[in-house]
Amino acid sequence: MTTTPLTQARKQDSTHRRQRVIKAINQLTTSGDDLSVSAVARVARVHRSFIYRHPDLHAQLQAQAVRAADTTTGVAASRQSLMTELANAMERNRRQAQHITQLEKRLSEALGEATWRETGLGTPTDIDTLQRRITHLEQQITDLQHQLTDRTDELDAARATNRELTRALNQA
Repeated sequence: MTTTPLTQARKQDSTHRRQRVIKAINQLTTSGDDLSVSAVARVARVHRSFIYRHPDLHAQLQAQAVRAADTTTGVAASRQSLMTELANAMERNRRQAQHITQLEKRLSEALGEATWRETGLGTPTDIDTLQRRITHLEQQITDLQHQLTDRTDELDAARATNRELTRALNQA
């Protein structure tokens, strides 16, 4: 399978960033600075997500942080502290999953409403204006019906007068 120049460039860039992360871990360990994902990402000039997306780098960072903590304090992390960290991480994951579900629901509703409006099947956006227009048209219909009734009465009267005049002319 042939690789494109773009694929090769991306692989090379990823390799360079991995090397910078490893170098940053070693540098921070040597200097005794904080070994956190944020600190390593800052020194390596990469985004934190890069470290999280590469489990081997993240594991190396965590292992180095534990070793550094053991040498500086002389005490390994307690089981209780690790269990607390795990519980916190699980709770954070649960909250994020809940938030994602809410966002997906809102997105689904928004897309559904937009589709509903675009197809013309949905309710019009300005119901009040349409309601006022209906009331106005109904009033116009009523006025026109009254005018029609008046004109029909006038026409009937004119026909009656015409018949009487025609009769009077025929008798004379």
